[in-house]
Amino acid sequence: MALLEIHDLHTFFKTKKGIVKAVNGVSYSVEPGKTLGVVGESGSGKSVSAMSILKLLDGNGYIDSGEIIFDGKNLADVSVKDMCKIRGNEISVIFQEPMTSLNPIFTVERQLSEPFIIHQGMNKKEAAEKVVEMLKDVRIPNPEAVAKQYPHQLSGGMRQRVMIAMALACRPKLLIADEPTTALDVTIQAQILKLMNDLKKEKGTSILFITHDLGVINEMADDVAVMYCGQVVEKAPVRSIFGDNSYLHPYTEGLLYSIPRLDTPTGIRLEAIPGAVPHPLDLPKGCKFAPRCKYATDKCREMEPELNEAEPGHMVRCFYPKKGERN
Repeated sequence: MALLEIHDLHTFFKTKKGIVKAVNGVSYSVEPGKTLGVVGESGSGKSVSAMSILKLLDGNGYIDSGEIIFDGKNLADVSVKDMCKIRGNEISVIFQEPMTSLNPIFTVERQLSEPFIIHQGMNKKEAAEKVVEMLKDVRIPNPEAVAKQYPHQLSGGMRQRVMIAMALACRPKLLIADEPTTALDVTIQAQILKLMNDLKKEKGTSILFITHDLGVINEMADDVAVMYCGQVVEKAPVRSIFGDNSYLHPYTEGLLYSIPRLDTPTGIRLEAIPGAVPHPLDLPKGCKFAPRCKYATDKCREMEPELNEAEPGHMVRCFYPKKGERN
């Protein structure tokens, strides 16, 4: 049984120019102890779908319909009071930019103590001891000294380790990682990814990993959901997408082909997906990817495909998932 199951989720935002359908019928699941990678371009709805789980939406955002089943409970129906008991306790989040996620006027110890005091009823002394233990868990050297420091005194990589420690403080069942390495250089990124993988194995935490980086997905995920224009267009085990090159959706193909390769001959132009992501208030009729798809037919431009199982365990939103059927 999946730890998290999202069924036909619709999350919209009210704007002066109309309703933005940021998440428009998304369905995916996260298995216990596994990592689901959600990948897509900026504006694809991947972060909004994740923030909908904890109802961390801007004031003009709302869940229009759908189910978010977590550990047997439908979070779409949970009250704000009960949601506060789940956030940081059963489900935690690592945000993209650690400098803006940590409060600059409080020490690391003060901020890391909060989940222990609020959710586990510890006193300040007990929480302070637990903070040092958590900093050790995320491989921070001299944790006693770091606990007394302020965020501006730490490097970007150290701040992100503190954020991971805070997220894992109450041993959550689900960890949402919203592009946690985007603001870090590649060497620190590799260290953070290894740390998250190690901690997942040690603590058995499930991870929902949001990113636009396919290389990170290949490194971290067990399964992958590819999003475009607020919809999941392909969902499969990560080995099917990367290992066997068994991707089925033209958008996934475009993303993979646009990655620079070391064996590309000199003078060959890098491939790119033509066009741009459509404006959320002016989405095309039919398949949302059709205007950019080299295989699109009149059927694609007029009718919207459903997300169907093309192969066992492999879902795709396309009328022509088999490469031999395409123009």
